[in-house]
Amino acid sequence: MQTPAPQAQQPPVLTFEGKRYDLNSLPDEVKELVRGMQVADAQLRFHEDTLKVLAVGRQSMALQLNERLKTITPLPDPA
Repeated sequence: MQTPAPQAQQPPVLTFEGKRYDLNSLPDEVKELVRGMQVADAQLRFHEDTLKVLAVGRQSMALQLNERLKTITPLPDPA
């Protein structure tokens, strides 16, 4: 059985607004901005997922509330 030849490691590339950049050659300040954007993207995904969970939970509670209120007489509409 042959082991596959190791592939050449491709340098990391930043693609931003349709342009490609060699990440290793960028100034440290720019690399920090890229890392900051990656963290921000991860946090956005995390909070979007949290919002989805909250929406499902709220929908479930609304269904339960609707079910429980079926046996309770509501107040009459104001005249």
